[in-house]
Amino acid sequence: MSFLEILAQPETWRLVSILCLGIFVQAAAGFAGGLVIVPLLLWAGYSIPEAQTSLLVATIPQNLWGVISFRDSLEPKRLVWPGAARLLFLPLGVLTLQWMESFSMMTLRQVVGAAVLTATLTTMLFRPRPRDQVDPMWSYLVFPLSGFLQGLVGMGGPPMVLWVQAHDWDTRRMRGFLFSMYLISLAPGIAVLAWFFGSRVIPPALIAAAAIPLLLVVTLVGLKVGTALGTQRLRRITMALLLLMGVAGLAAPWLSPV
Repeated sequence: MSFLEILAQPETWRLVSILCLGIFVQAAAGFAGGLVIVPLLLWAGYSIPEAQTSLLVATIPQNLWGVISFRDSLEPKRLVWPGAARLLFLPLGVLTLQWMESFSMMTLRQVVGAAVLTATLTTMLFRPRPRDQVDPMWSYLVFPLSGFLQGLVGMGGPPMVLWVQAHDWDTRRMRGFLFSMYLISLAPGIAVLAWFFGSRVIPPALIAAAAIPLLLVVTLVGLKVGTALGTQRLRRITMALLLLMGVAGLAAPWLSPV
């Protein structure tokens, strides 16, 4: 099938629509792009590897922009261990995902639903007190876990967000660090997924790449909406959406005949 034929398929536009929604949420609320995109793509009939690959490609411009915009607040020495730990454990997550592909789609929806629900509740309930120094033990847990979850279900952000929030950093430093972590793992993440799952992840990646101009427009709109509505109001709306999606994933056997 040619690329033009792929673009003519209804499934293609479902993928683009879901990517637009996730990128909009990410831009407006400042988080949750992967938590929105991956479960919705599963409900749309895509596999986890396909959903992950399209997500990674779709976020390339946003993460590049973030690193460039906040480069003055970055400390290269602080990026070495977190970035290396994520990259080291990412293939382990993908290897586990390859084993999980023997599960039914219903079970996979439940697994992703549980991941979304856990990440959302943890983000809502766990409010670390910002401090100048955080015990190094936490970094030895957070960044390997983040890399593993990134490879497993494409949701490696929540552990890092909580770790960052435990520091008394300003907003620029927090965002610069997170954008850097995401950017460091983009190319290796796409490469590992292509290595493990082959050519079937290529069409979603190409569709996401072709949609990047539209996603950039969606990002700008999301930033403006986020500014207009306020962070806290958007956070509440986003959390409610994620809770609904998490519960829907867990209840997949009762909500879908598939």
